[in-house]
Amino acid sequence: MAYPFDDNDEFGLLKAADAPCPNLSNSCFDCTIHKDLDRKGFKGCVAYSCAGAGQRITQELFDGENWRDDPDLLTHMTYALRVLRPIHEALLLLKESEKLPVPKSALAKGATLTAALCPENPTSIYDFEDPEVQDALAEVPNYLQSLAAYL
Repeated sequence: MAYPFDDNDEFGLLKAADAPCPNLSNSCFDCTIHKDLDRKGFKGCVAYSCAGAGQRITQELFDGENWRDDPDLLTHMTYALRVLRPIHEALLLLKESEKLPVPKSALAKGATLTAALCPENPTSIYDFEDPEVQDALAEVPNYLQSLAAYL
Protein backbone atom coordinates (compact mmCIF):
# COMPACT_ATOMS: atom_id res chain seq x y z
CA MET A 1 0.00 0.00 0.00
CA ALA A 2 2.42 2.67 1.18
CA TYR A 3 5.16 2.23 -1.38
CA PRO A 4 5.04 2.75 -5.13
CA PHE A 5 5.93 0.02 -7.62
CA ASP A 6 7.99 0.71 -10.71
CA ASP A 7 7.26 -1.55 -13.66
CA ASN A 8 10.66 -3.28 -13.73
CA ASP A 9 12.35 -6.55 -12.76
CA GLU A 10 11.11 -6.27 -9.16
CA PHE A 11 7.45 -5.47 -9.78
CA GLY A 12 5.23 -6.52 -12.64
CA LEU A 13 3.27 -3.27 -12.80
CA LEU A 14 3.32 0.45 -12.08
CA LYS A 15 1.60 1.42 -8.81
CA ALA A 16 1.42 4.80 -7.11
CA ALA A 17 2.26 5.28 -3.44
CA ASP A 18 -0.73 4.99 -1.12
CA ALA A 19 -2.65 2.96 -3.70
CA PRO A 20 -3.75 -0.64 -3.22
CA CYS A 21 -2.01 -3.23 -5.34
CA PRO A 22 -4.48 -4.73 -7.82
CA ASN A 23 -3.42 -8.16 -6.53
CA LEU A 24 -4.69 -7.38 -3.02
CA SER A 25 -7.83 -9.35 -2.23
CA ASN A 26 -11.00 -7.43 -1.56
CA SER A 27 -11.94 -9.45 1.49
CA CYS A 28 -9.06 -10.24 3.82
CA PHE A 29 -6.04 -8.10 2.82
CA ASP A 30 -4.06 -11.01 1.42
CA CYS A 31 -2.27 -11.27 -1.90
CA THR A 32 -4.20 -13.12 -4.58
CA ILE A 33 -0.99 -14.17 -6.40
CA HIS A 34 1.22 -14.78 -3.33
CA LYS A 35 2.19 -18.34 -4.31
CA ASP A 36 3.22 -17.12 -7.79
CA LEU A 37 4.86 -13.77 -6.94
CA ASP A 38 8.30 -14.60 -8.32
CA ARG A 39 6.95 -16.21 -11.48
CA LYS A 40 4.62 -13.26 -12.16
CA GLY A 41 7.40 -10.68 -11.82
CA PHE A 42 7.00 -9.53 -8.22
CA LYS A 43 10.44 -10.31 -6.78
CA GLY A 44 10.23 -7.08 -4.79
CA CYS A 45 7.21 -8.42 -2.94
CA VAL A 46 9.01 -11.68 -2.21
CA ALA A 47 11.92 -9.77 -0.65
CA TYR A 48 9.79 -7.20 1.22
CA SER A 49 9.23 -7.28 4.96
CA CYS A 50 7.60 -4.61 7.07
CA ALA A 51 9.54 -6.01 10.05
CA GLY A 52 6.34 -6.11 12.10
CA ALA A 53 5.56 -2.42 11.64
CA GLY A 54 2.33 -3.12 9.76
CA GLN A 55 0.94 -5.26 12.53
CA ARG A 56 1.89 -2.68 15.15
CA ILE A 57 0.21 0.08 13.17
CA THR A 58 -3.06 -1.77 12.64
CA GLN A 59 -3.25 -3.41 16.06
CA GLU A 60 -1.81 -0.75 18.37
CA LEU A 61 -1.93 2.67 16.73
CA PHE A 62 -5.23 2.20 14.91
CA ASP A 63 -6.89 -0.27 17.32
CA GLY A 64 -7.74 -2.76 14.58
CA GLU A 65 -9.36 -0.19 12.31
CA ASN A 66 -8.49 -0.35 8.64
CA TRP A 67 -8.58 1.79 5.52
CA ARG A 68 -11.15 -0.40 3.79
CA ASP A 69 -13.73 0.25 6.51
CA ASP A 70 -12.66 3.89 6.83
CA PRO A 71 -10.99 5.16 3.63
CA ASP A 72 -9.92 8.36 5.43
CA LEU A 73 -7.39 6.25 7.34
CA LEU A 74 -5.46 5.25 4.21
CA THR A 75 -2.98 8.13 4.07
CA HIS A 76 -2.57 8.13 7.85
CA MET A 77 -1.79 4.41 7.95
CA THR A 78 0.60 4.49 5.02
CA TYR A 79 2.38 7.50 6.51
CA ALA A 80 2.68 5.59 9.78
CA LEU A 81 4.25 2.67 7.93
CA ARG A 82 6.85 4.92 6.35
CA VAL A 83 7.76 6.20 9.83
CA LEU A 84 7.63 2.90 11.72
CA ARG A 85 9.19 0.48 9.25
CA PRO A 86 12.73 1.90 9.56
CA ILE A 87 12.37 1.86 13.35
CA HIS A 88 11.28 -1.78 13.31
CA GLU A 89 14.12 -2.70 10.95
CA ALA A 90 16.57 -1.01 13.32
CA LEU A 91 15.07 -2.90 16.27
CA LEU A 92 15.57 -6.21 14.43
CA LEU A 93 19.21 -5.33 13.73
CA LEU A 94 19.77 -4.33 17.35
CA LYS A 95 18.24 -7.60 18.54
CA GLU A 96 20.55 -9.56 16.22
CA SER A 97 23.56 -7.57 17.41
CA GLU A 98 22.95 -8.89 20.93
CA LYS A 99 24.05 -12.31 19.65
CA LEU A 100 27.48 -11.08 18.57
CA PRO A 101 30.53 -12.22 20.54
CA VAL A 102 31.36 -8.75 21.86
CA PRO A 103 31.89 -7.47 25.41
CA LYS A 104 28.71 -6.74 27.32
CA SER A 105 29.93 -3.19 27.79
CA ALA A 106 29.79 -2.72 24.01
CA LEU A 107 26.17 -3.90 23.96
CA ALA A 108 25.06 -1.31 26.52
CA LYS A 109 24.74 1.35 23.82
CA GLY A 110 22.50 -1.02 21.85
CA ALA A 111 20.20 -1.42 24.84
CA THR A 112 20.02 2.37 25.18
CA LEU A 113 19.16 2.74 21.50
CA THR A 114 16.52 0.00 21.73
CA ALA A 115 14.88 1.75 24.66
CA ALA A 116 14.89 5.07 22.82
CA LEU A 117 13.25 3.47 19.76
CA CYS A 118 10.42 2.14 21.93
CA PRO A 119 8.55 5.07 23.45
CA GLU A 120 6.46 4.16 26.47
CA ASN A 121 2.76 3.76 25.73
CA PRO A 122 2.72 5.30 22.25
CA THR A 123 -0.69 6.57 21.21
CA SER A 124 0.08 8.02 17.80
CA ILE A 125 2.69 8.06 15.08
CA TYR A 126 3.91 11.37 16.47
CA ASP A 127 5.41 9.51 19.43
CA PHE A 128 7.78 7.84 16.94
CA GLU A 129 8.67 11.13 15.28
CA ASP A 130 9.90 12.54 18.58
CA PRO A 131 13.48 13.82 18.23
CA GLU A 132 14.77 11.31 20.81
CA VAL A 133 13.41 8.41 18.75
CA GLN A 134 14.63 9.81 15.44
CA ASP A 135 18.08 10.61 16.87
CA ALA A 136 18.37 7.04 18.13
CA LEU A 137 17.32 5.73 14.72
CA ALA A 138 20.02 7.84 13.07
CA GLU A 139 22.61 6.50 15.53
CA VAL A 140 21.92 2.78 14.90
CA PRO A 141 24.18 2.42 11.81
CA ASN A 142 27.12 4.04 13.65
CA TYR A 143 26.58 1.80 16.66
CA LEU A 144 26.41 -1.36 14.56
CA GLN A 145 29.53 -0.36 12.68
CA SER A 146 31.33 0.23 16.00
CA LEU A 147 30.72 -3.41 16.94
CA ALA A 148 32.90 -4.53 14.02
CA ALA A 149 35.96 -3.46 16.01
CA TYR A 150 35.31 -6.39 18.38
CA LEU A 151 34.93 -9.03 15.68
